[in-house]
Amino acid sequence: MKKHHLIFITAFAVIILFYKEYIALNLGIFGIFVSILTFTQTKPENRNLTFLTLFVTSIFSSFAFAWFGDAISFVAVFVSVFLLRFKVTYPKLKPFLYIEVLLLNLFTFLGRVFNINGWYEKSKERSFAKKLIAMILIPAFFITIFFFIYAQGSDHFANLFRDSELEFQPLTFIVLAIVGFYIGFIFWNFGVERFIFKQNHYLNDDFSGLVKIQKPTFSFLDIDSERTSGLVSFSALNILLLTFITTYNYEQFFEVTKSADSLSAETHERVNAVIMSIIMAILVILFYFKKGFNFDDKAKSLKISAKIWIVLNAVLVISASLKNSEYIINYGLTYKRLGVYGFLTMALIGLIFTFIKIQKKKTNSFLFNQMFWACYGLILVCSYINWGGIITSNNIKRKDFAENYHLVSINYNEQILLDYAQKTRNSEMKNQLEERIESYQKESFLSKILYYEFIKIEKK
Repeated sequence: MKKHHLIFITAFAVIILFYKEYIALNLGIFGIFVSILTFTQTKPENRNLTFLTLFVTSIFSSFAFAWFGDAISFVAVFVSVFLLRFKVTYPKLKPFLYIEVLLLNLFTFLGRVFNINGWYEKSKERSFAKKLIAMILIPAFFITIFFFIYAQGSDHFANLFRDSELEFQPLTFIVLAIVGFYIGFIFWNFGVERFIFKQNHYLNDDFSGLVKIQKPTFSFLDIDSERTSGLVSFSALNILLLTFITTYNYEQFFEVTKSADSLSAETHERVNAVIMSIIMAILVILFYFKKGFNFDDKAKSLKISAKIWIVLNAVLVISASLKNSEYIINYGLTYKRLGVYGFLTMALIGLIFTFIKIQKKKTNSFLFNQMFWACYGLILVCSYINWGGIITSNNIKRKDFAENYHLVSINYNEQILLDYAQKTRNSEMKNQLEERIESYQKESFLSKILYYEFIKIEKK
């Protein structure tokens, strides 16, 4: 199938799925449709393990959005589908550069769309697609525009169609057609500029032979001085961090916390300090181990000191996790407290990859490339799990269970709250939940969120 066929098919799918509908099940269907279309357009020899993995994650992410319809699953679908397309088109391009490619194509659409020869592949034969465009799509486009103009000029003309069963909305149709074409054009006809390919060379995971030659970072310092500087810096930082961990854990486990507000403030302050410490630790290591020191036989002490610092930072992450756990034990789960675990997990993964970078003598780009996939994995995990259900299931066992908070501020916990309302004979909560669930269940098929379709309520 030619490029312009794929663009028009995508635009047509957007119109069919989203016309007079909310974004819900239809986006999940669209994600599956585009993923399968990408699969069929990919040559069998290019369907390697990475491609198949991304294809599966795109399908699962689409199902996740169809089930929940929330922001994180939307991000998961968007990233998965575009990553699938980019990876199969330019498999050797580093994933970190896909962000740059996407941004460039989003903003250069107007300039590239008028280069007709770049995306519309001409054919001597009068194909079915040409007939479809010439006899249906183009006339339909002009009819829609003039229909809207005439409807604005005559109320009786507009009422002829407004009162009909179709209730055609020309403006909605035009907007969706434009949006669909925009999405299809960027997805199937994205371009990668030469300067991006040049950047790709600098994002390799391994050093080239020339870089292995030891050269000082600064002209005013020789190799021996820079090595000594790194050893002194890491030794001093290890002592400083060990002192901080001691005081940090003393405050955490031996000092009595007076109130919920002070415990909350302590938790946020310490977690922020830990995250900043991890970021700065990784940046310092990236500075010293960016080139020659990775292959310096005299830098063994420097490497050992850096590895000790990584281990100490990992201990700091564990301490912060224990503090967050204490907060949760005392006051229950929330989205933010789960988010703290997410940030600390990413920090720990970053430290692990930094350790591997030093041990395996990898480039700084290795760390960024691996963290890209780690972030993508975190997005996928967050989109597949019903965190609202986990929060409510955990907190509902507490004596201080806040009914109104979980009814208003926590999502996708209606089934749990419905069972709770029936058990506690809370008729007001039960009625609120049933009205909410029923309103979702009354939506048209493409605007449904599947989570609510599997909750049984008494129809009124």
